[in-house]
Amino acid sequence: MPEIKDILEGSKIAGARMIRLIEDCDPSAFEMLKLLYPHSGNAFIIGITGSPGAGKSTLIDALILEFRKLDIKIAVIAVDPTSPISGGAILGDRLRMQRHATDEKVFIRSMASRGQKGGLSRATKDAAVVLDAMGYEIIIIETVGAGQGEFDIATIVHSTGIVNIPGTGDGIQAVKAGILETGDVFIVNKSDKPGADELVHHLTMMINMRKPSKINSAKTNWTAKVLKTIARDGTGVKELADTFLSHFDFMKKNSLLDQKITEIEKFYFKSLLKDLTLNKILSFMETSEEYMKVLKNIQSHEMDPLSAAELVVNKICVFRGND
Repeated sequence: MPEIKDILEGSKIAGARMIRLIEDCDPSAFEMLKLLYPHSGNAFIIGITGSPGAGKSTLIDALILEFRKLDIKIAVIAVDPTSPISGGAILGDRLRMQRHATDEKVFIRSMASRGQKGGLSRATKDAAVVLDAMGYEIIIIETVGAGQGEFDIATIVHSTGIVNIPGTGDGIQAVKAGILETGDVFIVNKSDKPGADELVHHLTMMINMRKPSKINSAKTNWTAKVLKTIARDGTGVKELADTFLSHFDFMKKNSLLDQKITEIEKFYFKSLLKDLTLNKILSFMETSEEYMKVLKNIQSHEMDPLSAAELVVNKICVFRGND
């Protein structure tokens, strides 16, 4: 069991153990998070999303290098697809980032998406709290790249980067998915390929036409940037790192950061309520004689499933109200 003191002192071993408890839904992790939360809120959290094959991991690897040149302590949460057998992240720790494994000021961890919309889970936010409390100045969250749910990343990060590549129709997809409204920085990676300039032009036009986001309202007066990069050789990555830092400074100077933090905390609170409520329902289903009775009534066609579900929910609410 990791010690709170060790986590606050930045112990990678303690932090890794804590994140493992979070992924395993260990009850002790919930109690420990209560103690860690007051020590969080200092990190700049960046979300990197985009379609599979866009080069997100290679780009993040290059970003780590640029941020480390500024002596910034950085952590990465790489949200990978969930194994249907083990429930863990299929890819494990990202091999493309392992050149930083011996750097004491870099922490890289893969986590499972667990089938959540947008490739995210509450565990991702929980892990970010841990890393924040450990003293990491920048936390990058990379999502699976699952398609039209990808804009969910904007609900748990301060700055969102959308990675596109030429020749795949990503510009059109961004408009369809609603991703366009959530991005703060649009990255045209693999920009040495044909069609890069056309994609930059397309995205720039669409950004100029976009409406304020309902998901992320803390964007007032910030004009999203479109940048070209070639992650494999580092082209454009320094400018990208500087742009993310500029966005963070912009939010602070324009009193938008507190607004964004409030939005993140509200989303986190709502996700906690949903998870805790679901846990109570599942516990009720496992132990309640009333639930088994209703289930038998459904099987014998004495009650329809809709009325049965409504009855069970009402009973749960009554039981919790009498606690």
